Amino acid sequence: MKIALLHTAESNIAGFEEAGMKIGLSAGTLMHKVRADLLQAAREAGKLTPSIAQETAAALQALTGDADVVMLTCSTLGPSVEQLGSTGVPVLRVDAELAKRSVRNGGLVVALCALDTTIEPTTRLFTQAAESTDATIDVRLIPEIWDLLLAGDHIAYCAAIAKAADAAYEAGADIVALAQASMAGAAGNVTKGPRPFDSPSSGLAAAIAACRPSV
Repeated sequence: MKIALLHTAESNIAGFEEAGMKIGLSAGTLMHKVRADLLQAAREAGKLTPSIAQETAAALQALTGDADVVMLTCSTLGPSVEQLGSTGVPVLRVDAELAKRSVRNGGLVVALCALDTTIEPTTRLFTQAAESTDATIDVRLIPEIWDLLLAGDHIAYCAAIAKAADAAYEAGADIVALAQASMAGAAGNVTKGPRPFDSPSSGLAAAIAACRPSV
């Protein structure tokens, strides 16, 4: 089994490798491609534009030849998956399974984001996932923390995320979802409620399921 991952941050590779190890994936199962330029273009445009979506879709298409499943790990670029036609292998967005798991039991679901361009696609994804449940969706931006990640200060980045998650639980959230893959490292630091769902672990589980032949 080969799972190809399209990232927009080099730092996400370690997080996915760690998540893969925890669920028993063999070394070499994950193949990583980094296109930081795609997220940078979306940030400069203030959103995911049609041209950036098309370029992202082309990058995903290019990965399908050597993989059993392809996954886009950037939430800002997530809707780009919709631009793809028939590829021969499944192409997933990493946060799709995150949204499904988060809303499964209803209640107030708070989805935390670290980057403003992620707000719109995350809101749309979680709202769609909640249509068949009793979940209420609240998507929140944690302000001014993206620069911490860019500066390589992962300790401060994760601390700010954990603080926001604890505040959400104290204010009545039933479950917190960490909407971006880079946020996963903060999950273990949350103490005021259930461990938040993160996209690397849920996304890889979905990728494995997509690789399995139908019975």
